[in-house]
Amino acid sequence: MQYQAPSNDIQFLLFDVLGLDKLHELEKYADATPDLITAVIEEAGKLAATVIQPTNKVGDQQGCQYDPETKTVKTPDGFKQAYDTFVAGGWTALDAPLAYGGQGLPHTLKFVVDEMVCSTNMSLGMYPGLTHGAISALYEHGSDALKDIYLEKLISGQWTGTMCLTEPHCGTDLGLIRTKATPNDDGSYAIEGTKIWITGGEHDLVDNIVHLVLAKLPGAPNTTKGISLFIVPKFLPDTGERNPAFCGGLEHKMGIKGSATCVMNFEGAKGWLVGEPNDGMRAMFTMMNEARLMVGMQGLGLAEMAYQESLGFARERLQSRSLSGPKNPDGPADPIIVHPDVRRMLMRQKVLNEGMRALALFTGHQLDISKAHPDAAAREAADDLVQILTPVVKAFLTDEGYNNANWGQQVLGGSGFTQDWPLEQLVRDGRIARIYEGTNGIQALDLVGRKLSLKGGQLVRNLFGVITGYLKEHQDAPHREAVKGALKQLEQATLWLATNAPKDPEQAGAAATPYLRLMALTMIGYLWSRMAGVAQQQLDKGEGNTTFLQAKVASAQYYFDKLLPEADWLMKDITSGKDSLMAFGDDHWAA
Repeated sequence: MQYQAPSNDIQFLLFDVLGLDKLHELEKYADATPDLITAVIEEAGKLAATVIQPTNKVGDQQGCQYDPETKTVKTPDGFKQAYDTFVAGGWTALDAPLAYGGQGLPHTLKFVVDEMVCSTNMSLGMYPGLTHGAISALYEHGSDALKDIYLEKLISGQWTGTMCLTEPHCGTDLGLIRTKATPNDDGSYAIEGTKIWITGGEHDLVDNIVHLVLAKLPGAPNTTKGISLFIVPKFLPDTGERNPAFCGGLEHKMGIKGSATCVMNFEGAKGWLVGEPNDGMRAMFTMMNEARLMVGMQGLGLAEMAYQESLGFARERLQSRSLSGPKNPDGPADPIIVHPDVRRMLMRQKVLNEGMRALALFTGHQLDISKAHPDAAAREAADDLVQILTPVVKAFLTDEGYNNANWGQQVLGGSGFTQDWPLEQLVRDGRIARIYEGTNGIQALDLVGRKLSLKGGQLVRNLFGVITGYLKEHQDAPHREAVKGALKQLEQATLWLATNAPKDPEQAGAAATPYLRLMALTMIGYLWSRMAGVAQQQLDKGEGNTTFLQAKVASAQYYFDKLLPEADWLMKDITSGKDSLMAFGDDHWAA
């Protein structure tokens, strides 16, 4: 089926719930009027459905092709044309800085476009997606000279960018990297080493590829404090000379086959330092944090497409009769959407997808406030929320995005297991999102081990304050007591960690994943209360789309009846501690 952008839900969230209709009152986003935002949403939906979606299946079937003689990569049929159309429409420049040819629009709009692109072809979306992260890292940390050379072409989409971190012997533990950077006489550096799993490391979509590479200078500490960041182009911008940064082969993957995942060999390639020596991790985290938010949108995008496909199937597939009596008496059977178990799977997809979208766009809105609000305290408070929610958005949206793709496949039964339907590809494509840009376990450790203690606990206090403030201001908020109860559990879990983790770090490790999930469910509960409240107000006034608003109210009820109660056993998981996890001795595993 053709993708239908969830424009009504997005506009309801942005304008009626989150308040992006007022974002143009901030000087930085003066052009982002509601009319403009609506136009962007509508055009992005058309682009996703008519230009990007047609390339998805062929991308999965053909994959990328590597030529070992030329060390080049050919992308699947149609990718080049679709990418060129994406570039011509200015989509690569949407929220990029005006000074280098960007449009300077809100980051929240980029989140919206990311979801739509990933719903329709996650592989193709990877090429401009990683480029955007490279733009941010270079803009924040690069010298003016490097910005002048690279940013305009990256923002325009004429060139693409990569992030080169992982090596064959190390992934998360980047202190172990062996790639080295030797100073040249002209101020550049000779980069030598091998990087693996490099998205878009080599392809035929653009004339030049710009690699951001982590490497170590001579004599640098053999830890993450000894890592520097370098910009290494495929072709040198001043001379057009081929730089010895070559693709050594492609990874053979279960999904996202249209995305070129490369082994990259840097054979004395010329690079330039980005930022200060031995400060590469700080610069790279600018790129990684942005990428983590983008990956969260990948999970949501695939889940949305899975929901649309499974809903369409359930409405048409005739099997058996309704338990309460025939609903299609003139036909041989009823559509399977009448069956409670099928509805359970569909409702879980719908309600979680809309809740995850609310969480993502709430985070995007805070990101915009952190960049544009005239008050420094407001910017800091918003940035605190973005920092603490980034690992939550990445992990929860990819966990549940993948789960919802699986539920969509289950709705289709045997058809979902065949390549005649797109669900099996969505499941395969979605699996990687829980792994790359830091596995979801790493996201949980980042949340518990780093974010909770930042600024003496200020980040999490601000998060609690958002929900507490809402509950105080809205004494009649829908499902108020359920939100209040979930918040209390999250506060108790946080206190448990604060008490136990300093004495035994393994307690934090054991509790990290359920704690992240508890935070996600609590935040989504808060947002579902807000959505239900706005929907009911509009219904009472006779405003808006009645069917849509009624569905919102019913969906909120489902969330609080069927999904938020998971918080109870998550709390038990957290406070039961590490003992049963760590009790096994080495000889017990094979017993």
